Amino acid sequence: MDRASEAEKIKLEHDAVKLFLRCYEEQFSVPMRHIWHNQPNKPDVSCYQGEYKLDIEVAHFYASEQEAMAVLGRPLSLSIQRELAAMSQTVNSDPLSIGLQRLLNQKAKKKYDSERVWLLIRNASPIYHSEDFKRLKNSWAIPDSHPFEEVWLLCDFYQGELLQLF
Repeated sequence: MDRASEAEKIKLEHDAVKLFLRCYEEQFSVPMRHIWHNQPNKPDVSCYQGEYKLDIEVAHFYASEQEAMAVLGRPLSLSIQRELAAMSQTVNSDPLSIGLQRLLNQKAKKKYDSERVWLLIRNASPIYHSEDFKRLKNSWAIPDSHPFEEVWLLCDFYQGELLQLF
């Protein structure tokens, strides 16, 4: 990964965790402070939940790779633009369920050098909204073997509606 991509990734993770910490603190009245980034073999970000250290692995959810390119401001071919337009017109629960389940399964395979790890998934798709995730919440299966104490979803990229998946 080049330096610009790595810097973009760190900024996206940092912004996601800042939003999550603010929302979590508001919802549960637990101070969440001092964000710092980690090296590989550790979750992406660490902070303090009250007086206890907490590590957070961050994932961004996109409806597709093409949508990710668009959201991240990458140049899109005409065919990708058409595909995105078609996707926005034919949203149903299957792609959301499949995509989020794939993300959960992928993250569950990771191993971390950490005592407490939470997974934070930030919805980066403009196609899906909190109602979509709430409606399907019970349809996702958290794999039996995973490193996460809790799994959270930020339902909106900019606003902090939280949904606990596990």
